[in-house]
Amino acid sequence: MKYSIGIDMGGTTTKMGLFSADGQMLRDAEIPTRSALGLDVMFCDMADCVRLLCAEQQISLQDCAVGMGVAGPVEEDGHVEGLVNLNLYDIYPAKELSQRLDDIPVAISNDANVAALGELWQGGGKDCRSLLFVTLGTGVGGGLVVNGQVINGRHGLGGEIGHIKVNPDEPELCNCGGRGCLDQMASATGIVRNAKRFLAKDSGDSLLRGVEKLTAKDVLDAAKQGDAIAEKTVDYCMSFLGKTIADINYIVGPDVVVLGGGLSKAGQYLLDVVYRHYDRYPTLTKQRSRFALAQLGSDAGRYGAAKLALDLSEAERS
Repeated sequence: MKYSIGIDMGGTTTKMGLFSADGQMLRDAEIPTRSALGLDVMFCDMADCVRLLCAEQQISLQDCAVGMGVAGPVEEDGHVEGLVNLNLYDIYPAKELSQRLDDIPVAISNDANVAALGELWQGGGKDCRSLLFVTLGTGVGGGLVVNGQVINGRHGLGGEIGHIKVNPDEPELCNCGGRGCLDQMASATGIVRNAKRFLAKDSGDSLLRGVEKLTAKDVLDAAKQGDAIAEKTVDYCMSFLGKTIADINYIVGPDVVVLGGGLSKAGQYLLDVVYRHYDRYPTLTKQRSRFALAQLGSDAGRYGAAKLALDLSEAERS
């Protein structure tokens, strides 16, 4: 295929991009994700937007591969047990869209894995074959690409590192129902929670004291300025992430680890903290994965979905 369309289906907005086969985004579009009006409306909206993108570039739909990323585990047959943020359950999103696009094939994967593929294709992991993508925001997400192939796993949970249990001493429950998940420790929420704990235990001066509605950005900014409690918080929280990456390294051995999400805006400072903890653990080799910051931002999903579509098209031809 000469062209592909990548679709990143979010809870509020669905982002789309029309791409050339070499990874250039030729056109982009955003439409509301009108899931509350039912499956037919939502997928007809998407199909109409796909057709419009093709028409604007005078491209035949049959000459364009289509891929999509969704916020939920995707099983091998394309079944999605639930898209919780859309209140949709037991659906086949790729089939739904394909039926409204003259039955052309639609590739599908979890949105974090699709974003990982996007970063490998045209972002922080460009020119690599294997990548671990870690998104640090309100929660911790992850995506794995090995030898150019997205790792979904049998039940669609491949790369879902946020709910690896890393801290048996964590007293609070995670949203998943577990306790001590990486999500609770290394996310923006986890940084704020632990900063408040350290502030309660330490009477020393801190830039964080008295800050109303404390945010992870506040903590990271204070840490960069040498605030002791903020530094202790970031170091503690990222120690769990560094060790988790090191553990994954023994299983996957990615060429590159890419950090994305809102917390990655802390830049090289955060990257260095995580790498320092990661570097403590591998003992069987002096070789290390390269660490990099994500480059595609919120566009990673549509880039990755477009590449997923191109890969499916290539596989069907071979």
